[in-house]
Amino acid sequence: MLASSLLLDRDRLADGRQSPNALKVRRGVCRLLRAHAFLPIAEVGLASGRRADLVGLGPHGEIWIVEIKSSPEDLKADQKWPDYRVHCDRLFFATLPEVAHAPFPEEAGFILSDGHRAEILRMAPEHRLAGATRKAMTLRFAAVAARRLHDLEDPEAAAFERLL
Repeated sequence: MLASSLLLDRDRLADGRQSPNALKVRRGVCRLLRAHAFLPIAEVGLASGRRADLVGLGPHGEIWIVEIKSSPEDLKADQKWPDYRVHCDRLFFATLPEVAHAPFPEEAGFILSDGHRAEILRMAPEHRLAGATRKAMTLRFAAVAARRLHDLEDPEAAAFERLL
């Protein structure tokens, strides 16, 4: 596999694993984050090897991660969610109204999205990141955003990117 293919796959907005319902939740949550002055980026690889569904960067450098669950089965299958907490100040779950009855962990915030709008029903507890972790996450956020923006401008540019 070419290095450029690996790099493109790493930061792809939708890699085929997201269901239409998950994409619907994501749209509403992104609008909610923007309404709270957070800038969202989807599908961000983390230093731990996990990939966050959404990372929001706040106006004062806050970092929120939102994990999207589009079905009760999706929630039951996810045992890795505590791993995300070390990469953010606040961790949320987000879902559709028809899935809201599922038992979402109390240790995380809860967002309900209908695809057009979303609402925070339970604010996530704050776990302030250490300075070095905040810097690393902010740089990761900036790199993903810059790469995606440049790929829109020049879709062939990824072929020239080195694999690190």
